[in-house]
Amino acid sequence: EVQLVESGGGSVQAGGSLRLSCAASGFSFDDYAIGWFRQAPGKEREGISCITATDGRTFYRDSVKGRFTISSDNAKNTVYLQMNSLEPEDTAIYYCARTIDFCSLYKDYFDSWGQGTQVTVSS
Repeated sequence: EVQLVESGGGSVQAGGSLRLSCAASGFSFDDYAIGWFRQAPGKEREGISCITATDGRTFYRDSVKGRFTISSDNAKNTVYLQMNSLEPEDTAIYYCARTIDFCSLYKDYFDSWGQGTQVTVSS
């Protein structure tokens, strides 16, 4: 069974940091790319970062470049999202997902999703 489990969310003040984890199981991790998405209340789910397991290429949404860093530990089948300089606008539920295709920030390319972890940033 394919599983993606997010953890590490929480509540922080603006300017703070969090590190999210996405633990994957039930599939060949090296064959997929893993993306991070977020969804704020009343808004569409948006892609914020992606990493390819094969060569570690990374992609970021413009609004998080320089603040967020995605990384992968293939030995642990886990992808991380280090989030620094958090802003209230980063408040959302954060999801990780997998895609067999090239790395993308478009949710339609991803076929399996985790349950999400809440991130709340207060001003």
